[in-house]
Amino acid sequence: MTTVNAPNRGMVYIHSAPPALCPHVEWALAGVLGVPVSLSWAPQPAAPSTRRAEYSWNAPGGTGARLASSLNSWQQLRFEVTEDFSAVSEGHRWSYTPGLGLFYAATGVHGDIMISEERVKNAMLGESLGREPVTVALDRLLGRPWDDELEIFRHAGDDVPVRWLHRVG
Repeated sequence: MTTVNAPNRGMVYIHSAPPALCPHVEWALAGVLGVPVSLSWAPQPAAPSTRRAEYSWNAPGGTGARLASSLNSWQQLRFEVTEDFSAVSEGHRWSYTPGLGLFYAATGVHGDIMISEERVKNAMLGESLGREPVTVALDRLLGRPWDDELEIFRHAGDDVPVRWLHRVG
């Protein structure tokens, strides 16, 4: 359970954005964080006509969800948002690709994705009903299709600087 006013931190990774969207991404993030945002955009070698940026944020718990929601409205982006595990909240991860849409998972103290017992049971039941093999369902619950698609974009930005943002007030 997230305690909304408790301070938390996380990362936003814009893996690829068309140059025309870059200022809009900054405005959307600024709207959530309540401070002006100016990112250091770099070319994205994995998609040559796009840009990438990443930065860390410190703000009240629940900010990760608001950041992911604000970015989710642009279908041309590839992004990930994380909100770290804290003393009062589990961690969270959101991943988005144009082909797969938005993925969300709760994460534990070490960043591992946590899947509830009910979701595992549902995956097992789905296989017994002929829907999809349990291994495919579990891969989806773990975000593997998103990881597979985003991996090349993650490695392409190993030298991108990180910008730290703090919410005031």
